[in-house]
Amino acid sequence: MRKSRTFAVFGVALVTGLAGAAITPAVAVAAPAPTVTTLPFSDPSDVVSTGTRVFVSGGSESKQIVVTDAAGTVTGTVDGLDGPTDLQLSNDRRTLYVALRPAGKIAAVDTGSLALTATFDIGAGTCPSSLAYTGRYLWFGYGCDTWTGDIGRIDLGRRPTVATKGLADAAFYTAPLLASATGNTRVLLAGERQLSPSIDIAYAVGAGGELTRISATTPENSGANGQGLALDPGGTTAFAAGGAPYHVQSYPVEDMRKTGTAYETGPYPNAVAVSRDGTRVAGGVYAPYDPDVFVFDLNGTPVTRFELGGSDHTLVSGALAWAPNGRRLYAVSDDGLPNGAPAQLHVLPIPAA
Repeated sequence: MRKSRTFAVFGVALVTGLAGAAITPAVAVAAPAPTVTTLPFSDPSDVVSTGTRVFVSGGSESKQIVVTDAAGTVTGTVDGLDGPTDLQLSNDRRTLYVALRPAGKIAAVDTGSLALTATFDIGAGTCPSSLAYTGRYLWFGYGCDTWTGDIGRIDLGRRPTVATKGLADAAFYTAPLLASATGNTRVLLAGERQLSPSIDIAYAVGAGGELTRISATTPENSGANGQGLALDPGGTTAFAAGGAPYHVQSYPVEDMRKTGTAYETGPYPNAVAVSRDGTRVAGGVYAPYDPDVFVFDLNGTPVTRFELGGSDHTLVSGALAWAPNGRRLYAVSDDGLPNGAPAQLHVLPIPAA
């Protein structure tokens, strides 16, 4: 059977006004031809880019991360990892942090040598599932069972390093999504997944690693079934993708009761990424019969869009990453079947501004 990609709804009903006819995405400029690399696993999880290298995690049933050059040619692997899922780069892109969800651990990998440099034990039965980086602190969203989701941090400035759990000021249905800003280490974004509404919360990060709520979305303006979060480089604007509404929604971090620009992707958004310079927003959708990836200027104007392979290959939730220079976008697709056909890395060339 195909792995379930249904955007199930839990809790209260969908946000008022989201039901009804699908929104037709705005017409965009035709995209240059992408390139495709076949990967040695079928159930991938995430992708990041340092500029010269791209890393794709093999997922919770894998032991491997595949490494390619900027053009998508496989150049190596990082092996012996117990279920690599979410990936997070340090801001200088020299260290790759890897969530090892089945093992209850987080690994650190040198992006130059590909050597494993550290392993942080979060604890058995914790299921660290999402990562964010704010300089001294590496944050992780964790939780294996329903209503056990929480936020923890690793203090990278202490030797030995110390992991602290139970830092969220709210109960999450499952391990929360996390996002951080490359240019602002004082903001952390957290959000519900697999719940409707999917409330997103912006926190201020204190000097001692304490979290203080800045603002949060409301049941009326939140999306449903959260799939992806992002922050602009300055940490002033949050972006959320979920099963509904049928667009990527932005919010001002200082007051997330308000909504900002909506990026019209059509159904069903499952990924969002912001370029390193903050001028472009990419949104991904689960779309077996329509384009899968959309690129917009910050003001919401469509730039281009991409089809990843029809019903045979659809975008993996959250598996969308910009090259640091903004000239390429990396997307990972699979066929949705457990132990199915090999997954693919798509290198998507982006038109210049």
